[in-house]
Amino acid sequence: MPRALSVDLRKRVIAAIEAGASCRQAAKRFGISASSAIRWHALSKGRDDVTPQRQGGDRRSKRIEGHADTILGELARIPDITLADLRSALAGQGIAVSVAGLWRFFERRQ
Repeated sequence: MPRALSVDLRKRVIAAIEAGASCRQAAKRFGISASSAIRWHALSKGRDDVTPQRQGGDRRSKRIEGHADTILGELARIPDITLADLRSALAGQGIAVSVAGLWRFFERRQ
């Protein structure tokens, strides 16, 4: 995944747009894509901070972590349960989770 462009560049692009240049002109001037200039300009209207947001990472683990006691309880009840069977048991309790999600849940606990 490419790295985020610098905050300094973002501020210079936004300043050029606010000085009267179009988003496409500013993008061409600074050697970035027009979509980046448009997106940065839109973000700058709602807030003063133009720092890039985090890239990648696990953003959904908190959903499954909320059911950790239930998952670990099922594992304690049936120690040799497969991930697919555990997923089915959780689905019976109204907890929707994928086998891959369960795999990552247990990987975090090693």
